[in-house]
Amino acid sequence: MEKQDIRKLNAVQLKDWFTKNGEQGFRAKQVHEWLWKKSALSFEQMTNLSLPTRELLNTNFEIRPLTVDQQQRSNDGTIKSSFKLYDGNLVEGVLIPSLHHDDIERDVAPRMTACVSSQVGCSLTCKFCATGYMDRKRNLDAAEIYDQVVAIDRQAKENYDVPLSNIVYMGMGEPLLNYKNVLESVDRITSADGLGMSPKRITVSTAGIAKMIRQLGDDAVKFNLALSLHAANDLKRDQIMPINESNTLEVLGDALSYFYKKTGTRITFEYILFYNFNDTLQDAQELWKFTKRVPAKINIIEYNPIAEANFKNTDPQTLDKFAGFLENKGVTVNVRRSRGKDIDAACGQLAGKK
Repeated sequence: MEKQDIRKLNAVQLKDWFTKNGEQGFRAKQVHEWLWKKSALSFEQMTNLSLPTRELLNTNFEIRPLTVDQQQRSNDGTIKSSFKLYDGNLVEGVLIPSLHHDDIERDVAPRMTACVSSQVGCSLTCKFCATGYMDRKRNLDAAEIYDQVVAIDRQAKENYDVPLSNIVYMGMGEPLLNYKNVLESVDRITSADGLGMSPKRITVSTAGIAKMIRQLGDDAVKFNLALSLHAANDLKRDQIMPINESNTLEVLGDALSYFYKKTGTRITFEYILFYNFNDTLQDAQELWKFTKRVPAKINIIEYNPIAEANFKNTDPQTLDKFAGFLENKGVTVNVRRSRGKDIDAACGQLAGKK
């Protein structure tokens, strides 16, 4: 008989199980703490439970831990991990350390960001993203997302002696097409009986699923939302992000306004500048007009080439003019340089490759 994954049970279900099996209900709280606060991966680790209780758990349940299958380190200190799931599928996660010279000079601890995946593959087919050329095999469950965070936090401490400071759901997959598990994983990461991380240090990035953006507003989420925009007119966005055909910019704009009205959280727009495609001052004008709908900031992202596509990064002069136009309009603009490009760990390069 196949054992049940104990991390699929919530605290109430766990308490009911203990009671039905002649155990005291408070044992559920102890086990819950071992699973989500102490990140235990075996019942043997639960040393405040009696041996018979641990044996009872071991007979009926299993913990399905994610394991590091392969690890690569970039010249810039970025660490990419290929994680093996219990069923043999692979996903990738990245530790991105911000080793700024100014931080070192001021003796400030570097910021450690975990980039985690939410699906095995992806059902969207964004033309510039390596994951978009994969099939979507399945959603990750909340525990599998949580395990990536725990593993990357361990890497940050082992390699830099600094814990994780931020988490971005920008790895493989579209988070809002795995809505329930993504929100449950955030709850495990942020709750007092979990990892206790502030939701303001978490950003969920979407290619633009308007219905689910509205749902985030209704659920009054506390984390940050980023939209992968990359073009601010429908004709161009349709070419590179087919999801735009059913989630047009007008529909997305309305959804983002709704989200902001419900949460009060500023939106981050992510914009890759592709050479001779979306990098003109006209494109910057369209971007500015679109982002005026909600309080926002814009992250201009360096393009990271992939074998499947022929896009090129724009030149530095064009980037400077593009960013300067937006800044002159009063927009907050950050230019994000690639990290981990030499090990295919940069934005848009994750594809479960060994």
